[in-house]
Amino acid sequence: MSVDDVYDLMARAGELPYGEARTVLVEDALRQAEAAAEPELAFRVRMELTTAYQYGGEPAKAFTTFSRCLSEHDREPGRYGEEHRLLWHFKWMVNSLTLFPEIPLDRTHAVLDDMERRYRLGGHSLQAVFHYRHVVARHVGDAAGADEWYARWRAAPRDDLADCAGCDPTGMVHHLAVLGRDEEALAIAAPVLSAELNCTEQPQGILTALLPVYLRSGRLDEARDAHRRAYRIMRSTIADFADVAEHVEFCARTGNEARGLEIVQRHLGWLDRAPSPHSAMRFAASAALLLRRLEEAGAGAEVTLRRPAHADRPAAEVTAAELRADLERAATELGARFDARNGTSRQGDRVREILAAEPLVDHLPLTAHDRRPPRATAAEAVAQAGGATEAGRSRPVADHGADDDLDVLLDAADDHWTEQDVASASAAWRRFDEVAEATGAELTTAQRARRGDGRGLELFMNGDPEAGLAEWRRAAELYAEAGDTVLQHSVLSRIGGLLAGLGQAEEGLTLLTEAVAFLDEHAPGTRRARSARLRLSGHHLESGRPDEAIVVLAGLEATEPREIGDLELHRAQALARIGRHEEAVAAVRQALEALRTLDDPDARGQAAFLLGQLLSHASGGPEVVAEALAAFDETLAHAGQPRLRLAAHAERGTLLLSAERAADAVPDLVEAVAGMTAAGAHAPAAHARVELAAAYYTTGRHFEAAEVAEEAIPVLARDDDPMPHRRVRFILAHSQRELGEAQAAETFAELAGEEDHPGAAGQLLETAAELLTALDKDALAADRFAESAASFAAAEDVYGVVRTRRRGALCLLWAGRGDEAVEEMSRARAALAELPGDGADEQAARTWETSMVAYDEARLLANLSRYDEALRSVGEAIAGYTALGENEAAEAAARLQESINDELS
Repeated sequence: MSVDDVYDLMARAGELPYGEARTVLVEDALRQAEAAAEPELAFRVRMELTTAYQYGGEPAKAFTTFSRCLSEHDREPGRYGEEHRLLWHFKWMVNSLTLFPEIPLDRTHAVLDDMERRYRLGGHSLQAVFHYRHVVARHVGDAAGADEWYARWRAAPRDDLADCAGCDPTGMVHHLAVLGRDEEALAIAAPVLSAELNCTEQPQGILTALLPVYLRSGRLDEARDAHRRAYRIMRSTIADFADVAEHVEFCARTGNEARGLEIVQRHLGWLDRAPSPHSAMRFAASAALLLRRLEEAGAGAEVTLRRPAHADRPAAEVTAAELRADLERAATELGARFDARNGTSRQGDRVREILAAEPLVDHLPLTAHDRRPPRATAAEAVAQAGGATEAGRSRPVADHGADDDLDVLLDAADDHWTEQDVASASAAWRRFDEVAEATGAELTTAQRARRGDGRGLELFMNGDPEAGLAEWRRAAELYAEAGDTVLQHSVLSRIGGLLAGLGQAEEGLTLLTEAVAFLDEHAPGTRRARSARLRLSGHHLESGRPDEAIVVLAGLEATEPREIGDLELHRAQALARIGRHEEAVAAVRQALEALRTLDDPDARGQAAFLLGQLLSHASGGPEVVAEALAAFDETLAHAGQPRLRLAAHAERGTLLLSAERAADAVPDLVEAVAGMTAAGAHAPAAHARVELAAAYYTTGRHFEAAEVAEEAIPVLARDDDPMPHRRVRFILAHSQRELGEAQAAETFAELAGEEDHPGAAGQLLETAAELLTALDKDALAADRFAESAASFAAAEDVYGVVRTRRRGALCLLWAGRGDEAVEEMSRARAALAELPGDGADEQAARTWETSMVAYDEARLLANLSRYDEALRSVGEAIAGYTALGENEAAEAAARLQESINDELS
């Protein structure tokens, strides 16, 4: 291996984020430099390796590389020229030494003394020395010492060895926050928060330090934003593990247990490879607090977490209680180790404080759609169990307290049920039971049948279909015994519908069909015959047989508003399923017109919702959109059922988004996501999040778009339909790009890898490459451009091949791989021959692409000092641009030509 190979490894490492992959390349470079017997180069690489260990979450390894560099520098002080960096690294070493309880405290003080000696000899300010003496004092709980060193730190002048303009105040905020001096902390932080910082640890460091300050001082909006911004930056950096723990504690103390649980699950594996015992202690304590808060909220028994394998421990699902016990024990034991080393109780006290911490805020919503699930009322519990409620009902429950006639009560209950007034029907049945018990009356067979029929309905509505089925079977037998075959077959129809719903489709369909046939013959035109047909058509519709549903409904007529509404809603749904859209819309309009005359807001809301759905999913102009929006407005104005209202918000928001009214769509979609999430309807909430993410992105709210998209991805990944999952990841990728996040390139590349069409894959890979080169990751960008060119070639898109090979060549140049750059540009030029050139437009396009290749080729060759060749290429570019009338491009090429001539002269 040569010295060039070392530089190549270091260049490749420099394009990667800090972490294992980057560290491995630098370690390899060090081995190669040592093997090449290049001590100066090895020294510089070793210095870089110290940095890689520090920011890559392996500070213990940095002790060795730092010590070696320091020793070599002291042996030959003038040879390596890295004294300033060594003095800077002293700060890292002092801080890291406190994080390992096995390292004696005397050693930390010795390193601090050596640091101060060297700073004094170099004529440097002691500001950084005072800073880190304060850090050690604060760590061991020496309050007086911490205050003294803090004062000297603040008073000493800053110089180029002081921590950056963001990190220095961050340390001060930490001190002031512990003392509860929140206003001072905020004053120190203010200039930092408004500054543009170029530091690996900022702004996430100071935002995290400010979390308790914001909460205690009532600045809840700032606390929310600080958490969201800081955690998003640090969540992929294991070196920030201790700060991640701060965010877990924040969630536990602000009523955001679900968010905290997500963070704990995401980072639980880091606990086994924590950067230091101190960060492990901090995370274990905060995670245990979070799990305790979950248990106290009543959710702990239901929660399990996936703990990854480590060493001899296999991967396993563990309960929250089990994990909490393990984490409490680990944090407590680590705290005791630190206290034994330090001779104080400070670290153990801090663990105990965290484990016993109480909320600072009952619930701080982190997003507009973040709401706590409300405690379910009895009626809502029924609905969640599969029954129904009359939430939002406007009609009062009928009073039957004065009725004593059993048959009158049964008739009243029947009438109430027909009107879908479940509460009044139940009141009549309860009164029946009271009268029958009080009088000791011997019920007739017909009365027992009717009461059993009603009891079955009540059981079904209360979420016990099996018990309801048993009551209905007994009622059918009693009806037959009483000679009322019409009511017998009416209840057999309900039994058939229930059996079909319980998965016994064959028996259910038989009963449904036989009941329709019997009632058509023996009770034609009656409500019971009509209900049986509606029930059979509904079964066909649910079973994917809309054509048969329409046949069952054929010839069925109704005169009463409720009957018209029920019939036409069934017909509309069946017609919509087979694509007879206009007829479906006409049917639901008829249903809605009838239901508007009744005092039944839920039925009216249901019909209006279906009309809105049909219209919003159809092609049409502004008039159709307006009618659909009006229908959803009507749903929201009248429907009381929470699920229907949330669905209306979701559909309305989606319609507004498709109508290019994204800002108007956001409030509806926020309401839908919030309500669905609070109700535990995670799948529909995830789909609504896709639309909300799109709306946020369209309105330029890229941070919110990325956050919402990431919330949806885990749920949609399990969806049978892959398209929503793919769509939301597209939104995420574009949002990440707008936010300038490096992960965007990876997301685009992942999407390209799943793309079936090579042309689309080429475009995605090209976007990934553009993002990488914008981040000065030119070697990686060159690889992506090459992959993109291959995809475009597979799609027979020659323009794409030429463009990406040309751009890839420049990336190779910037990555210091000149020879490869020339080869890649040659491939771009060769691909020009494949461009079409028959028509005038095609000839112009070909001239443009040729000129672009010639111009960039000239830039490349000039950078390699191949000036004569560069002049030929730039001349070709000038001629091409001039022929096309592209004067600005021609002038740019002429300036390049002039600069090349200057080099030659």
